Amino acid sequence: MLYLGLVAAFIASIILTPIVKRIAFRVGAVDQPNYRKVHARIMPRLGGLAIFCAFLIGYIIARPEDPAVLPILIGTAIIVATGVLDDMLEITAKAKLAGQLLAAAIVVTWGGLQIEFINLPFGGQVDFGYLSIPLTIIWIVGITNAVNLIDGLDGLAAGVSTIAMITLAGMAYIMGDMFVLVMAGLLVASTLGFLFYNFHPAKIFMGDTGALFLGFIISVLALMGFKNVTAVALIIPIIMLGVPISDTFFAIVRRLREKQPLSAADKSHLHHCLLRAGFSHRQTVLIIYGIAALFGLAALLFSQATVWGAILLITVMLIVIELFVEVIGLAGKNYRPLLNLLRPDRKVTGKN
Repeated sequence: MLYLGLVAAFIASIILTPIVKRIAFRVGAVDQPNYRKVHARIMPRLGGLAIFCAFLIGYIIARPEDPAVLPILIGTAIIVATGVLDDMLEITAKAKLAGQLLAAAIVVTWGGLQIEFINLPFGGQVDFGYLSIPLTIIWIVGITNAVNLIDGLDGLAAGVSTIAMITLAGMAYIMGDMFVLVMAGLLVASTLGFLFYNFHPAKIFMGDTGALFLGFIISVLALMGFKNVTAVALIIPIIMLGVPISDTFFAIVRRLREKQPLSAADKSHLHHCLLRAGFSHRQTVLIIYGIAALFGLAALLFSQATVWGAILLITVMLIVIELFVEVIGLAGKNYRPLLNLLRPDRKVTGKN
């Protein structure tokens, strides 16, 4: 039934996306061009609804079992409803956050998905106690919004999410977690079908419906395989989601340095920086796909490494990420502490 579910989800996504596109125009769920947007014409943005419906069709056929499956499905329904409302009516940021918090709270409290403790690599244990619930909710909401932030180019969020889910499926296979494996596989099939219409030049956007749904379900499934484990293993989902997490982290750094509100919108995200560097729309998306794939490979290697090997891998990754960020200006054009350290004779001044 698994293979039938995967095929059904893929075909359903291909069939449903054009239908959702027509619905989006009828209900006014469209994205208007503006100074922050890359596209130059009105685009339907309810595509995530097709991904969600295709996923549900695949789920009904495959029927993966887990005690937390009902809370997860209810949580995803709430997050999708929140996205649909935003795509149609452009609801406030507080209303969107309320929907995300409600969906996360259902999964954490009813579904029992909580990071209760971690075992330290060199002995000892950290028990989070009463903080386990808020910490888990913060993780889910944080990843949900991180995926939403990278949804700025045709096929970008869908492709990066697909790569993260393929990595997650691989990790689930290694760990023998069939529920996460099947759910991740269904998401991959549903999103790949949508990518036929969403890759550049896109005919439809996934909108907040898709970005919030994918971010939410990825954050939940990632935690299911790695909660209550070692501190080293808990880093695996962070590496796996390296593109949205690092883009969000350096957006915060950038706004703090420039003394702007954390919620302020700008055109300095990863895809904006690559476009300014001279890459085309399609090249930029493919480059970020490659970066996401490297993060996925690093997560798989990390899972099989010794403690010291994992520490070495993380150290190398952090240095490479920092250099890349400084070169493309992701944290601001004058943010180059490591480059200045390596080349003290060519320090960047505020005039550059």
